[in-house]
Amino acid sequence: MDIVCWALFAIAVDLLLGFTGLLSFGHAAFWGSSAYVSGLIALHSGLPFPLAVLGGAAFAAVLAVPIGLLSVRLNGIYFAMVTLAFAQMVYFVVNQWRDLTGGENGLQGVPRELFGMDLSDPFIFYYVGLPLILLGMLVAWRIVRSPFGRVLVSIRDNPARAQALGYPVERYKLLAFVLSAALSGLAGGVFAISHGFASLHDVYWTTSGQAVMMVVLGGIGTLWGGTIGAALIVLLNDYLATAGFQEIGIVTGSIFVIIVLVFRRGVWGTARDLVQARVAARRRTTTRLRTAEE
Repeated sequence: MDIVCWALFAIAVDLLLGFTGLLSFGHAAFWGSSAYVSGLIALHSGLPFPLAVLGGAAFAAVLAVPIGLLSVRLNGIYFAMVTLAFAQMVYFVVNQWRDLTGGENGLQGVPRELFGMDLSDPFIFYYVGLPLILLGMLVAWRIVRSPFGRVLVSIRDNPARAQALGYPVERYKLLAFVLSAALSGLAGGVFAISHGFASLHDVYWTTSGQAVMMVVLGGIGTLWGGTIGAALIVLLNDYLATAGFQEIGIVTGSIFVIIVLVFRRGVWGTARDLVQARVAARRRTTTRLRTAEE
């Protein structure tokens, strides 16, 4: 469950980074705020958890509107720093609003309510919660395959030309930012319901950094590369923690550096390029043989 939640989170970040060209270090605000809102809805309303998760995703999308309006006018490192600043503001609010969020203790005892079904077994919950994650992935895939997604790529490659062609660049960036936040919120809500709690770590900036690292490991602009990056990071963290290793960041950081130096396009991107090059070579060979026979 952790792998698929982080995978959707990485895909949401890649929608903004790989297809719009905006590096955000503030997406923990949407992942974490949705986790808290989903948990609060599940705790105090008794609604089925899918509705609680969708409520959290909607809150993340609404939160992204003012943040996006003030951020999308910037580019590069300035955009990254502004989103980081807003995320830390959200972290401060969550930490100080102890009566609602639990402060440092977090939000605990979040139920998994679904029409009286017993979802205490993680195995059962995985198959009940998985459709929500797959729905988010389907939405991301549809976005990048749509004309809207093509415009985002054109903005990433040459925003001045996209503006000259009549596309409102800032409006497209804002919409991409809000959609990315909503998908991040969907992933964060399922993650919180799965674990039964929401913590301050969910809204801390390192959560954003880990999602960005997953995207880079898998391959920026590949969409599905984030899934591979999420699997690698989650499994490695779990293995090292189980083995009692304390300095997990040293190992994951070293692997990150190696991947960036050796596989510039990430694991998925490098594998895809190799397959495409091999297929192209076979086609050229086949064409030459046919020409020689003729």
